[in-house]
Formats: sequence, structure tokens, C-alpha cells
Amino acid sequence: MYELNKLNNTDISKATLKVQQEKLRFGLWRADQQHWAWYSAFREQQQRKEQNNCMKRTIVKCAGGTIALLALLNIGAMNLQADQQISAQFNMPIHITTLVNESGCDNSPGPYITLEGEIALGGLQVELILANNVKGTHMTDVTFDTKVVLVPLGDSIVIPKQPVLGGVGGNPYIWIQFYNAQGNLSDEIFLGRCVQGLKVEKDCLNKALAGLVVAGSDCNNNPGPYITFEGGMALSGVNARFIFRNNLKGTHTKIVESTANVTIIPEGTPIVIPKQPVLGGSGGNPLIWIQLLQGNGAPIGDPYFLGRCVQL
Repeated sequence: MYELNKLNNTDISKATLKVQQEKLRFGLWRADQQHWAWYSAFREQQQRKEQNNCMKRTIVKCAGGTIALLALLNIGAMNLQADQQISAQFNMPIHITTLVNESGCDNSPGPYITLEGEIALGGLQVELILANNVKGTHMTDVTFDTKVVLVPLGDSIVIPKQPVLGGVGGNPYIWIQFYNAQGNLSDEIFLGRCVQGLKVEKDCLNKALAGLVVAGSDCNNNPGPYITFEGGMALSGVNARFIFRNNLKGTHTKIVESTANVTIIPEGTPIVIPKQPVLGGSGGNPLIWIQLLQGNGAPIGDPYFLGRCVQL
């Protein structure tokens, strides 16, 4: 009987120990799960904070660029605190037309090349929307909607004549390639050998920053208010690379190559948007929205709500 009781007690002790081990294991697992859930929530919170900080840095950078642009153009220097500023970074279509002339083709280290032409801009517009509240509702009734051309579609920048000296000699084969700080804007365009008066055209996108100062007056007068826009636009740079080779690719002759670069649009080239008045037909201190548009009417981002006229 004693041995049986001893055995039973041993079995009970083992069973108890096993249960305690299982409880401990379950407790550790549960604690681990709770810790992992807490860590996941913490990481998600940190990622949201980082995204918000990143967004804030982008907004501050864009706002800082706009203030610098307006200061460079000496626009709204006295009223930047009172008037409202809006800005947008966007890709403006441009059309590059270049005229390439060559001479001294067989001279060393020639040939001599000159590049000139113009760049047609895709244009910039602004849409002014005025509205009043509908009595007794949360709806608004648009009472005035008009578009104002800030930079005309096709407005051009002249590319002054610039000399380029090739470094291969012996009437080389010549290519041209357009590029900017972000990379190539075109493939290599074959010009041939010395060709007088060769015209080269290329469509591409230019990263632009537009900044506007918006002011309002006579908000409660009829048929007011008077809204004015002024500001500027900065273009990213465009360059041309001339490539000189003594032979065509794919031949069995060793190819000697040299390049020469030309700046077509300097980085940050400013374009002034002169002050333009708009007379609204709403009256009664209306709500104001601004929508920036490409020259062809395509919207740039979302509309900007500026508040009521007296808030400008």
C-alpha cells in the first residue's frame, strides 16, 4: 500500500509539474503575443509619424521654394503676410526647336558648331471660382467662374546663339541629345556630318514651380470683388549634348568619341507673371477657390480654398 501511495504521489507530482510547466509556457507565449502586438502598434504609430513628418518637410520645402521664387522676382514683398500665396510643382510640356549650323568640318580640332532656337512653353492658367452659401443649407452656389491666362500657350523663350567646338576633327559624325539634372530627355538624334542649317525639334516635360500671390478688395461691393494675381514660375534646366564620333557604331573601325555640352535653359530660369485684375460678379463677400491649369486646360492638382474675400 505504501509503494502504491508513493507511486500515486509521484505521478501526481509529475502531473502537477507538467501542468505548471504548461501554464508557464502559455504565460510566456501570451506575454510574447502581447509584447508583439504592442510592438506592432508602436511601429505602425512611428511609421505614421514619419509619413506625417515627411509630408510636412515636403510642404515646407515647396513653401520655402515659393517664397524664394517670389522674393527673387520681388513680388508681394510688402504684402506677403496679408495676401495669400499658392504654389504648385508640376510638369509643363515644352517644345524645343533648335537650329544647328556647322563649319570648319575638316579642321582640327573642329568642327565649329553654333546652336540657336527657341522653346515654346505649355502655358499656365488659373480658374477663379466664387460662390455664396445657399440659405438654410450647407450647400454653396457658384455665382462666378472664369479662367485667366497667366503664361500663354506657346509663349517662347529664345535660345541665344552659342558656339560649340568639337574635338574629333576630320569631318566627324554628329549626334545631339537633350538632358537635364534628372537624366536624358531624348535619345541620341543623328545629325549626320557637317550639315548647314539643320533643324531639330523635341517635345518633353519640364519640372516647374509656380507661385502666386492672390489679393482681394471691394469684397462687399457690387459687382465685386476685385481679385488680383501676380507671381512667377521657375523652370528646371535643359541642356544639349553634342556627340562627335569618327565612325558609325557597328563598323569594324575603332570609334573615337568626344562630347560638348550646351545650356539651353539655365536651372531655375524665372518667368514673371504680371499682376492681372479680375472683377468677380458675385458680391456679398463670396467664398473663393483657385484652380491652377495647364495651358490646355488640364487641372494641376486640387483646387485651393482661400476662404472668404475679406480673408485675403
